[in-house]
Amino acid sequence: MLQIIWRILIWLRGGSLRLLILAGLLLLAWGTLAPVGTIVWWVNEGYESLSFKSNQAKNLPFDKISSSVTKSSKINCYIVFLPGVGDFSADELTPGEEEFLNRLVKTHSNCVAVRDVFPYSAANESLGGRRPLAPLWRFAHQADGWLDVADVLIKIRNLWRFAISADDRYGPIYNQGIATAIVDRMEAVHPIPQSQPFKIILIGTSGGAQVALGAVPYLHQWLNTKITVVSVGGVFAGDKGFNLSDRIYHLRGRRDWIEDIGRVVFPPRWPWTVGSPFNQAVREGRYTVQISGPHAHDGPEGYFGQAVAKANGITYVDLTLQQVNQLPIWSVQK
Repeated sequence: MLQIIWRILIWLRGGSLRLLILAGLLLLAWGTLAPVGTIVWWVNEGYESLSFKSNQAKNLPFDKISSSVTKSSKINCYIVFLPGVGDFSADELTPGEEEFLNRLVKTHSNCVAVRDVFPYSAANESLGGRRPLAPLWRFAHQADGWLDVADVLIKIRNLWRFAISADDRYGPIYNQGIATAIVDRMEAVHPIPQSQPFKIILIGTSGGAQVALGAVPYLHQWLNTKITVVSVGGVFAGDKGFNLSDRIYHLRGRRDWIEDIGRVVFPPRWPWTVGSPFNQAVREGRYTVQISGPHAHDGPEGYFGQAVAKANGITYVDLTLQQVNQLPIWSVQK
């Protein structure tokens, strides 16, 4: 297996056209096989796990969700971060993403950050975990020098999980799995409040925004709380999650052309599909677009990049943090 991978990478040195051809072939192959992993997970363990979780949440009164938090608890806000398609695991955020979440929680002391949900696995399992292709993903993740082109394999693989989340056939299974992981990690970070209102702020970047929106209906059903979605350069379909989100904010950089893909590819985003959940949210004022600054989609000058963006030393992640802090989502829920 590794010898084959090595020969392919040697071949790729011949030029960018070869890389594009390989990427196209892999995209088609994974598009055919991508749903299989979700279905297998559902058959083996997903159905039983999700049925238990949903029934447990339905049967317990709201004030009985957790018995370990006192009424004096100050935590009433969960910030759930879902990274983009270049992510490798649930516990490996970029330095800029870590800085963003650390400073956000420091500013809003009533909030805790949930930063270990992997939005490209219904089982919340990293690519280096118990997978048949784990050696391939680890190789692609750790490659450097001219071999770092192998990183495209991870992006293609995760891109298809993003597509599954948006798919009407497989999306319900996949998105329930992500919602279950979110609830589990929320409880692990801080027990869900028993008698006081709380809110969930889902922050998704790139494909993570679509997965966040896909999880909204199940989080709303199980936890019965207000949910806000913040898309940071996100690419999303425009149907799932829009009817049940309290507000959706979309931050877009002036140099980010990738986030435009969503409104071109997905029919619910088209202005003439007036009955779509996306367009309903636009008419009701629940969907807001804001320019975040001169951001690119990713990298040192992306939304969580630590390169200097302005002469006064302000970095790109500083600009993103400023925009998020200015959103009207941080007041205490009554």
